[in-house]
Amino acid sequence: MESEVQQDQKLEEEVSQILSRLSIEEKVGQIIQTEIKFTTPEDVRDFHLGSVLNGGGSFPANNKYATPQEWIDLAQAYYAASMDNSDGKLGIPIIWGTDAVHGHNNVIGATLFPHNIGLGATQNPDLMRKIGEATAREVAVTGIDWIFAPTVATARDDHWGRTYEGYSEDPELVRAYAGEIVRGIQGQGDSSFGDGRLVSTAKHFIGDGGTHLGIDRGDTRVSEQELRDIHGQGYFSALEAGVQTVMASFNSWNGEKLHGSEYMLTNVLKEQMGFDGFVVGDWLGHSFVPGCSETSCPQTINAGLDMFMASNEDWKSLYRNTVKQVESGEIPMARLDDAVTRILRVKLRAGLFDAPPAERALAGSTDIIGSEEHREIARQAVRESIVLLKNQNNLLPLSRDIKVLVAGDGADNIGKQAGGWTISWQGTGNTNADFPGATSIYDGIRAAVESAGGKASLSIDGSFANEAKPDVAIVVYGENPYAEMQGDLKTLEYQAGSHADLKVLKSLQSKGIPVVSVFLTGRPLWVNPEINASDAFAVAWLPGSEGAAVSDVLFRKADGEVNHDFTGRLSFTWPMTLEQKVINRNDTAYEPLFAYGYGLGAGQQDLLAANLPEDRPNGSNAAPATAELFDARPLAPWHLVIVNSQGSEIEMTGNRHEMPEVSISAVDRNTQEDSRNVVWSGNGTGSVRLRAENNRLDFSHYLAADSALNIELKIDQNSGAPVFANLHCGDNCSSAFDIAPLIKGFTPGEWNSISISLGCFNTNNVDFSKVSAPFELSSAASLDLTFSNVSIGASGSETHSCSPEMAATPEQ
Repeated sequence: MESEVQQDQKLEEEVSQILSRLSIEEKVGQIIQTEIKFTTPEDVRDFHLGSVLNGGGSFPANNKYATPQEWIDLAQAYYAASMDNSDGKLGIPIIWGTDAVHGHNNVIGATLFPHNIGLGATQNPDLMRKIGEATAREVAVTGIDWIFAPTVATARDDHWGRTYEGYSEDPELVRAYAGEIVRGIQGQGDSSFGDGRLVSTAKHFIGDGGTHLGIDRGDTRVSEQELRDIHGQGYFSALEAGVQTVMASFNSWNGEKLHGSEYMLTNVLKEQMGFDGFVVGDWLGHSFVPGCSETSCPQTINAGLDMFMASNEDWKSLYRNTVKQVESGEIPMARLDDAVTRILRVKLRAGLFDAPPAERALAGSTDIIGSEEHREIARQAVRESIVLLKNQNNLLPLSRDIKVLVAGDGADNIGKQAGGWTISWQGTGNTNADFPGATSIYDGIRAAVESAGGKASLSIDGSFANEAKPDVAIVVYGENPYAEMQGDLKTLEYQAGSHADLKVLKSLQSKGIPVVSVFLTGRPLWVNPEINASDAFAVAWLPGSEGAAVSDVLFRKADGEVNHDFTGRLSFTWPMTLEQKVINRNDTAYEPLFAYGYGLGAGQQDLLAANLPEDRPNGSNAAPATAELFDARPLAPWHLVIVNSQGSEIEMTGNRHEMPEVSISAVDRNTQEDSRNVVWSGNGTGSVRLRAENNRLDFSHYLAADSALNIELKIDQNSGAPVFANLHCGDNCSSAFDIAPLIKGFTPGEWNSISISLGCFNTNNVDFSKVSAPFELSSAASLDLTFSNVSIGASGSETHSCSPEMAATPEQ
């Protein structure tokens, strides 16, 4: 395959000269990339590190509000350290990588473009080049060299938590887009790696969108032909456009981890496809290769990985072990030299030797970040991405001179409309104040209506005074932010179990108000009930920072003419039933609710049935046998909070929160941030609780089935004092059970499971039909505890049962 970036003989000679002067230690340093949280400039100098990265939610000095200048200062410090030759060794510039996956999404004030699933709906490859270019320019302002984008996954199972990172389920569209994004980031021809052009990455190689059951980091069980024809097409166009780095994938292919696959990384990617850049690992991805650990993995280098992503604190052990493995011959010198050659080639092509970050053309040009030019590109992308699925009686577009009620928790919530990978890794913990220059969807609706003398009122729950009955209600709702593993779903039913948004829709319709649904989502979901309860239904995906652009298609011009037509078309198939767990274009049996490419324009006839089927699988609407409460994250509708002795609470929206009585942190057990560590200080009663927002769920069937509360936990410090498991059902409605005897004998640092019969909470004042918080742990004593999976379901093998009188009352 011929690349637009060709090898240059003079550059290749320079690479060889540099390589010949490097020691084993210097070469090993080049193949290690570390996280800025765990890396000082002195580390870069002393270990001759080749690269650093900032992961999602990682900032200079761990300051979310770091200014562009602070980003540049850190980049400059790393660069200076990498070029320091005072120890007699050769200076080689560091390359800094960042997950700028929908704009420079780690920097406050940056332009945030729609996530890729929305861009796929635009069906506009030319726009992709503009977005790539704008993103690169904003990243260049902060002194960073390398963007971990585009994601070229062909997502086939929408249960996958990264579905929104893919442009389409169809490889044809993925191929059309991938090369254009690369050209936008890196440039093309004479503009390659010019001012504001950076190194791009095609990821994740290969098959990440095709895992069995849509499980992130799972196994893709397909033939090599299907792997190529479905999951490989984005790499063809990306390599043709000259992409300089490829990121290896966490997933396996037919049981073999891609980080350890010599056949795929070397034989296919480098030899058959002709890739001459370098392959970088994903977040500690090498540690999942059989026989490897976070600090030792010669297998992955020998397979063809060129750069470890050693994103944990103990990267120095990996460095030392790798040096020993080269010295012993376990990693052949030829393989190490090839890896370093590839890294040097990319650094020279990108011009990193030419000038330090602070002296590059766009460095410090803060007016570029969030510029009007870039925001207009983002607004165009939002307008073109919105897909109109239902439009009874041609309700949309609306006139402007009307009374509009705007409801739903997504209406005035920029963080929610931006989704995951937004400032924080999961996209949580942000407020509208964290998005200077951005607009919410409500901002746009209000401006449009008021420009023609109408009135827009915001009411999250859809309530209004009788005298203020609106002409129409626009309800903005959908998925809360998530990223990768924590976004995996077990059902595509929207708000299964609670249907809180459906209640708002039905309430408005019952009052005779036309209802427009604006759905925020990172994937197609089964929303038949919500569509039935809407007169018009538009999918806005995850539009990013320019929410006001949604109103550009919802409303006509002041003179009544169409402002911007609905041009978005589905790049993912929309399911008809929940039995259609996987449904994609060109399937043999293809009976979708909305087919690939579907989308109404203004004035087009809506042929959708008035009452879509709302039956769950097998015609049963019964609750599932197990209520999953926490699995790497709190599952809807539950929110995780810590509570102090006065009853004040803090919802966990970031990766750490603290009160004097209790603190909570996101920690790793099996995967990144899949567990929560809770530490009680002993300075008063504190609690960690899973509770629903203005909602109570019926758990009486679980009580009748003799179900149990099941918790996986680890104790690191335990005073032996009472620790209460509590269940709440509203004010003055709770029950508690002391689990101290159950955890007393646990070995510190080891994981255990406990199972407590719901009968232990069945006291006279508890109403299991109105459970508001099914899980809480509280204590007044010092305690260090970590929990992961929490559920209510079948009793464990050693379930603790008790009579009602054994239920305890926690001391306050």
